[in-house]
Amino acid sequence: HGDSTACRTWATGCVVERGLRQMSLPDSGYATAGNANYAVGKPDAPLVVSLGDGGSATLTFNGEIFDGPGFDFAVFENGFGSGEFAFLELAFVEVSSDGLNFLRFPSVSEQQTERLLAAFSEGDAALFDNLAGKYVAMYGTPFDLADLPDTALLDKSAISHVRIIDVVGSI
Repeated sequence: HGDSTACRTWATGCVVERGLRQMSLPDSGYATAGNANYAVGKPDAPLVVSLGDGGSATLTFNGEIFDGPGFDFAVFENGFGSGEFAFLELAFVEVSSDGLNFLRFPSVSEQQTERLLAAFSEGDAALFDNLAGKYVAMYGTPFDLADLPDTALLDKSAISHVRIIDVVGSI
């Protein structure tokens, strides 16, 4: 939960690159709800920033995130509902130690792909791994830097940027 003492630091900066309101309708315009400052600091459920289809938010931190035992950081999204099923706002997560080279967490979705779900359909968090937003607002999705492959382009002991990229809800 966003009030948990397990959360010791919060993003101090955010740059948003908005996507279209609906990817399949290029004339739909770009998402406009909220502003980047809403993604800074502790989560506040009524204050959200919409990324739009495929949009992204790159967050920066005063302190560095590092690979320790267990989960290393959490991403808070703006899903809603209660119980086992809820409307989920899914996003890919990437990290960087230099702000230039980003590495994406390998993610898994076991959601059916036979038919497109209706807008605001409920999703089951158990079907997703390493995707932000698998829980409703105020509950973060935890990530473990150990899930990323070792590479010279990423220093897992000094993560300075976390990028969230909207998963487009289209088949």
